Amino acid sequence: KGKTVLSSNTMTSFSQEDSQRYYRWQSFGPTDRQIANLWVDMDNQHKNQVRIHGILSNAHRQAARVALSFDFPFYGHYLRQIIIATGGFIYMGEITHRMLTATQYVAPLMANFDPSFSKNSTVRYLDNGNLFVVQWDKVRLKDREAAGPFTFQAALHKNGTIVFNYKDIPLPVEEINSTEHPLKVGLSDAFMGYLPTSQPSEAKRRNIYEYHRVAIDTTKIVSGSAFEFTPLPTCLQHTSCDLCLTSNLTSGCGWCNTLQRCSDGIDRHRQEWLDYNCLEEVRLITISHKREMSNIQTSPPNNGMTENTAIIAGVVAALVLLVALTLLAVYYINTHPTVAPPFYLMQRRTNNYWPSMKFRNQGCHSSYAEVELGGHEKEGFIEAEQCC
Repeated sequence: KGKTVLSSNTMTSFSQEDSQRYYRWQSFGPTDRQIANLWVDMDNQHKNQVRIHGILSNAHRQAARVALSFDFPFYGHYLRQIIIATGGFIYMGEITHRMLTATQYVAPLMANFDPSFSKNSTVRYLDNGNLFVVQWDKVRLKDREAAGPFTFQAALHKNGTIVFNYKDIPLPVEEINSTEHPLKVGLSDAFMGYLPTSQPSEAKRRNIYEYHRVAIDTTKIVSGSAFEFTPLPTCLQHTSCDLCLTSNLTSGCGWCNTLQRCSDGIDRHRQEWLDYNCLEEVRLITISHKREMSNIQTSPPNNGMTENTAIIAGVVAALVLLVALTLLAVYYINTHPTVAPPFYLMQRRTNNYWPSMKFRNQGCHSSYAEVELGGHEKEGFIEAEQCC
């Protein structure tokens, strides 16, 4: 079987910045009353709930996977584990690669922090079953240690709310150098898709597509400030066709019977949505639903039962026909593997649905290595490259 490779040169972005489609957020200054309630005092928590990560507290450009005690909703997707990085961010993706700083992050202050510089610098985290907090405590910037220590937090609440807290920010964030390490503050998510290969034996390469980003104004980050992100309803939360198509909480949703999933087609399951031809299925179901609603509104009261029965029969017939055509297509492709048209259609489909704008290669200056508590490189993950 071909090996799965994540290419660092194939990242694509068509993200919507600060559209407030997925999150609504607000900022708080040092004089706002809410600040005292947002900051999580790690020293006043139960000792068995707070942990100092020994490796991250004594490392530079390292990341470690941590399991959550609850399901955390991120862009509508429920996560049970995350990856904490020394560079002031949490990686929220499911697939680990060198470019952790590129996308799929929760970044209170992504920068070139080096906790190994001082014994007083630590990376701590808290999990009490309803709240998960990561605190970068007294960390200093690499090669700029004299600027002073930074202390800040990222708090993940069980209901999906995310809070960035800043206790000590010794210099303006816009003065932090981003040459050796990306400088980002905000949220981001992406989906991954396979790139077509000419030979079955070739390695499969995944392309990363960032579909949304929340970028925070860094001039608002000062000591004693905070940002709170409140999640908004997404199509993924609807568990039935009726809710998916009629809910007033969301828009642009479509129901895929094959996957039993509601989606607008732009989320982490994008590749699966395309593989199972959900776009066409959604189109047919949406047309049938609109016709049904139109007939209900225009039909006379005394004939309502008869016309409703006909509409339901029509919808059922359309679904049966769609399933039959799908099964026939799958059977044909599997029994005629060398025929050109199926391959041609699949390749055209992939090329048409993916955007074309590319990220630049970030290079090795943004590379991270994942470690285990034992201090060894985690098997199956790529070791960080060394910069020349």
